[in-house]
Amino acid sequence: MNTALNDKTDKLRTILTDMGGCVIGFSGGVDSTLLFAVATEVLGERAVAVTATSKTYPERELNEARELAELVSGRHLVIVSEELDLPGFRDNPRNRCYYCKKELFSKLRAIAEREGIRYVLDGTNIDDAGDHRPGRRAAEELQVRSPLEEAGFTKQDIRDLSRDMGLPTWDKPALACLSSRFPYGTAITPERVDQVGLAEESLRGLGFRTLRVRYHGSVARIELGEGEFERAAGTERDKVVQLVKAAGFTYVALDLQGYRTGAMNEETL
Repeated sequence: MNTALNDKTDKLRTILTDMGGCVIGFSGGVDSTLLFAVATEVLGERAVAVTATSKTYPERELNEARELAELVSGRHLVIVSEELDLPGFRDNPRNRCYYCKKELFSKLRAIAEREGIRYVLDGTNIDDAGDHRPGRRAAEELQVRSPLEEAGFTKQDIRDLSRDMGLPTWDKPALACLSSRFPYGTAITPERVDQVGLAEESLRGLGFRTLRVRYHGSVARIELGEGEFERAAGTERDKVVQLVKAAGFTYVALDLQGYRTGAMNEETL
């Protein structure tokens, strides 16, 4: 571990130690997994990870979250989130994530109060500052802290420390709930979420690792990670088309720009 990362890690441990206890929003992604692992080392049973499951959170991710919690020997709770019942979320405005995070953080705050714990945490890091994140408003309103950001962690720092700690998430692709696959203003329904989720799971079954299936009505716009496009357009093309059409799409398109975070913001920024 280099000196700078070591200093940040010490600062993170100090921040968590001073808290004395925390409830962490835990998706099983690279950020929240590292935060949960370090918090468990420092706080033991006073570090509680909470995973919110819903239609927009794939079952595969829930299973991975449970496995990761066992791996770090941490305390883990699973709750149900009903964001699809919220008109402000379901109608998919540009600030959709605010309503989702408000729902989540309110439930985490209730758990913290029940446990006699003062702090609710998320996995935000300093690289998140430049992205469109309306969920930060909900975090501020409910006094959610971001220790990785406070300690100065970049995304690369998180991956490096995760690798040093032996966490299997160190190279895990970025996560985002399935609602992020829909253009703003396109209603998010259980049926559409299932359609996108089935298409993505089918492509993962072919070995594609970094991908998004973006919903554009009858068109599925597929974003793939670096080095995966050629296979999708070449040897696996027929299988890709067949599987995505089987999920309910009429047309299958490969995005030449490939996977990037915040792709649905490009039309409105």
